[in-house]
Amino acid sequence: MYKIIKNSWALFTGFTIIIISHGFQGNLLGIRSVLEAISEGKTINKVLVQQGAKGDLFGELMDTLKREKIVFQRVPIQKLNHMVKKNHQGVIAMISPLPYHELDHIIQEIYESGKDPFVLMLDRVKDVRNFGAICRTAECFGVNAIVIPSKESALITNDAIKTSAGALYKIPVCKVYNLQWASEFLQGSGLHIFSISEKGEKSIYEYKFSGPKALIMGSEEDGISKNLLQLSNQVFKVPMKGTIDSLNVSVATAIALYEMGRTIN
Repeated sequence: MYKIIKNSWALFTGFTIIIISHGFQGNLLGIRSVLEAISEGKTINKVLVQQGAKGDLFGELMDTLKREKIVFQRVPIQKLNHMVKKNHQGVIAMISPLPYHELDHIIQEIYESGKDPFVLMLDRVKDVRNFGAICRTAECFGVNAIVIPSKESALITNDAIKTSAGALYKIPVCKVYNLQWASEFLQGSGLHIFSISEKGEKSIYEYKFSGPKALIMGSEEDGISKNLLQLSNQVFKVPMKGTIDSLNVSVATAIALYEMGRTIN
């Protein structure tokens, strides 16, 4: 059930925002509001800033965004005006309805629970419906965590939560600076990295999966990045008999996760 509340000027400068039981959703407007939200540790998906905006306070905001590694994009003022009718002061922050998790903490918690980690990494999957559907499938097949890059990726939004059928409330999502670092960290933590690509020589059906593992699935446009394929311990393909040589990424992910989960010892 949604609750609409009016926050204090000290925190959100009087803007009305929506809160779900798990966190914030919606947009924050204005430089001071965004700076305060960052200092309070709110989860921000992205910040849109007006092209050409200047001033000391704006400079402070930009320094903070860079220091905290928060994704931002410079856009024309017309885009900001189209998004909201209120005074935005050249800044709109998109607040995540759910928090992201630290990958190292999640892996440690999984090991401490006595389980082998089963992680899904999504390389530049941008369509929010694909992202939500994949999260739903991942939760069904026992994935412990989903890893996404901070840029060029669908993020946790209300649409993603709806498409996931609530799975995003149950499975942690880790947003990292880049997936190469995440792959190297996971390998250093004892996980084998597997990728699904049309470039794979072996069928995924020919391998018995066991132990700590991670699966990489690539973008809708051009698949998995070359550097991630090179880091993978194994690259598999999903055999197909028809004349169309590719699958939707959410469908391919479902096939791969089912096969990996089915052969777990």
